[in-house]
Amino acid sequence: MSQFPRKRVSKTELGEDSSKRAKDSDGEEGDSSSSPGSASSTSPEMPGNSGDLRKRSSGGAGKSKDNEDEDSVIGHHVADGVPLSELPIAEYHVGPAPFSDDEAAIREREACDYTIKVTMEMAKAGTVKRKVRVYADGIYDLFHAGHARQLMQAKNAFPNIYLIVGVTSDQQTHSKKGRTVMSEDERYEAIRHCRYVDEIVRDCPWEITEEYLMKHKIDFVAHDDIPYVTGSGTDVYATIKAKGMFLVTQRTQGVSTSDVVARIVRDYDVYVRRNLARGYTAKELNVSFMKEQKFRLQNKVDELKDKGKRVVENIEGASTTMIQRWKDNSRDYISNFIGFFGEPLSNILQRRAISPPPTTAPLNCGIKGKSPPTKRRTKAGRESSTRITEDLSDAEDEVAAAIKSSPTEYLTTLAE
Repeated sequence: MSQFPRKRVSKTELGEDSSKRAKDSDGEEGDSSSSPGSASSTSPEMPGNSGDLRKRSSGGAGKSKDNEDEDSVIGHHVADGVPLSELPIAEYHVGPAPFSDDEAAIREREACDYTIKVTMEMAKAGTVKRKVRVYADGIYDLFHAGHARQLMQAKNAFPNIYLIVGVTSDQQTHSKKGRTVMSEDERYEAIRHCRYVDEIVRDCPWEITEEYLMKHKIDFVAHDDIPYVTGSGTDVYATIKAKGMFLVTQRTQGVSTSDVVARIVRDYDVYVRRNLARGYTAKELNVSFMKEQKFRLQNKVDELKDKGKRVVENIEGASTTMIQRWKDNSRDYISNFIGFFGEPLSNILQRRAISPPPTTAPLNCGIKGKSPPTKRRTKAGRESSTRITEDLSDAEDEVAAAIKSSPTEYLTTLAE
């Protein structure tokens, strides 16, 4: 059976260290010179060679450490009952999937014996002697994870699948469903580079006819089970379902092209400001001059806000650091200050630790429930104290008058 043109990928191209590129002279050199169809060459499942895996030849029994490193890259995959950990990495199809009118796709289609009619039971059992040709179609605008998961389900529905994907044109899509974000060429290229896809049909029909099934030798059509109704009011897959050729896939909830567009429309101002900040012009974004100035002003205000927030955070961080440093070193600061003007703080603390605490117990006066008597001065004592105070005041007045009248004579008297 003919195969897609493939390119050998060396470890140098994969960025591996050159020291790990030692090859077994008998096994690897023979493999590099053999043709894709020879017994000593093997290839993992990929576009154009889906399920066409061969076991390692007996000549590869002496497995080197390099081959063990190679096997570890793909060890968890299994195809045709042969774990890929049992197979060396030989060749890869590194290009995008071909279009239906490319030579490789034509050869693959001509090699398919379409007289062998494949039923769902045969496909699931894996008893078909040729590749099962599964077809999926859609718009695939803003190609996202939901699209990729649908194609992955279609590719893995049966063993040995050849997946064909039809993509509608701009004219047909705009007339039947609405405007797309990506052009048809962009959508074609997005699908071509999906790893699950083996072939692309450009400008596929909106409804699948019997002639279309025969032309592309399609065994099954993959889509979710929700009726896809257009202007006619009927499910476009009704005929396929009636033929028993419909392969059900599951939709990915919360992910769709409409959801992505809705997010952009909801946050329109945010994305316009984002692109203006990245150098796009108002003309490229289809906004007026006034809106452009408004968005640029908002960008400037947000920039100033962010700058002020960073300054405040820096100040708060510095203040916190300073306070923490004071807490850590406060004892040393106080000790140094007191030591500079008097005795060290350690002596004061030591003295306080040695001195007994003051007692707060009441004195026992010998009478239960009574406080000790207080000492009271007599009336004669109070009068004596008053007279002494008055005499001291009079003496002070006399001294002040003597100093004022004759200070020299007063000082001479004091000296004598």
